[in-house]
Amino acid sequence: MDKKIAIKVENISKTFRIPHEKTNSVLGAIQNTFKEKAFEEFKALDDVSFEVKKGEFFGIIGRNGSGKSTLLKILAGIYQTDKGRIKISGMISPFLELGIGFNPELSGRDNIYLNATVLGMTKKQIDKKFDSIVAFSELERFIDQKLKNYSSGMQVRLAFSVSIHANRDILLMDEVLAVGDSNFQSKCITEFNRYRNLGRTVIIVTHDISVVERYCDRAMLLRNGKIKKIGKANEVTNAYIYDNMSDEEKRIRKNEKEKALWAKKEMEKMKGKELENEKKRIEEEKKKQEEERKNKVAEITAVEFLDKNGEAKNAFETGSAIDIRIDFKVYKKVRLINFGIGIHSISGGNVIGYNTQMDDYKIDMDKNFIILHFDKMPVLTGEYYMNVACWSNIEQEHYDYKPACKTLKMFSVGQKKKYRGFLDVPHKWIME
Repeated sequence: MDKKIAIKVENISKTFRIPHEKTNSVLGAIQNTFKEKAFEEFKALDDVSFEVKKGEFFGIIGRNGSGKSTLLKILAGIYQTDKGRIKISGMISPFLELGIGFNPELSGRDNIYLNATVLGMTKKQIDKKFDSIVAFSELERFIDQKLKNYSSGMQVRLAFSVSIHANRDILLMDEVLAVGDSNFQSKCITEFNRYRNLGRTVIIVTHDISVVERYCDRAMLLRNGKIKKIGKANEVTNAYIYDNMSDEEKRIRKNEKEKALWAKKEMEKMKGKELENEKKRIEEEKKKQEEERKNKVAEITAVEFLDKNGEAKNAFETGSAIDIRIDFKVYKKVRLINFGIGIHSISGGNVIGYNTQMDDYKIDMDKNFIILHFDKMPVLTGEYYMNVACWSNIEQEHYDYKPACKTLKMFSVGQKKKYRGFLDVPHKWIME
């Protein structure tokens, strides 16, 4: 292996067998002994190959179930691969999920000795570094309490402190910044920088793409056990965000189809009088809507978000072009008609609101749709809903109103995802 390479992974795969039957009793276990067990195979990793250079910060990202943690456990020697091979140059210090390498019935003190021994440290080395390990974890008052009485944050602090004091060549980190307060996270980041300065190798699994972009030289995106992309950190995190946008779009579409399918199936289940009553209710609802239309001046018939190619979507990147198309029908000739939209955060708060009356835009009532165009939608990461209204003027009642008629999902990449609030307003800092 090249002397510059710390880890070389070649064509590794890992499959788990998931049993379909769950046994909750001794009798059930005995009975299942004589049954042919049914298993489902789950391929956590599928022909994965990559290299990590010595002194490199390497990020691994991907959605839940993509194989990230499985890969880290294989590198740590906890899991064995089904096929392929791994070459490692140097000693590894793993910081994985809570509970690995610890005994909840032992005290924090005993667990330091237990975990550090597992990492290859001698008792003499542990004795020498014990006070430093405890000081870094900030658990002096609790060090003789049983680990099962520790909070998850306290366990993370203890485990991380032992890992970094093992002083190994390669550090494996699994969501180290996901648990713990801001002070502890700052200490972790300081340690990252120290490891970088010492030329150590760090592999970090995280959902926080800002950590990958800030600290990692390169990164790898896993999806369904396969490598989707590997390369510069910012390019990989962007690919991850676009994957999430695509997945969210599919989820929204799927939910819409499932709702329609559910309604159809519920109708098919009905028989006899129940079916007749439902058909009668639907017919009466149609008649009611027709009667309402006779009295309506105008109606909003459809609302869509469109991308730059004119395709209907519900998930967009901050700063991308978006069209909001409003389809309408005018039933009675009036002097003027206005349309407006309001976008609001699901968590609360008005984001933007525009209407044709504000902008002195006259509607051609012979048309059947209007588009509100944004060259660059400035809305930051989050989930939003949109209200759409149609009216004559502020003094009169609305002709039609569609509350929360569409949901919008926004994803931010690069610098924008660091911003707080709802909008990315163009700005710059100046010093005279």
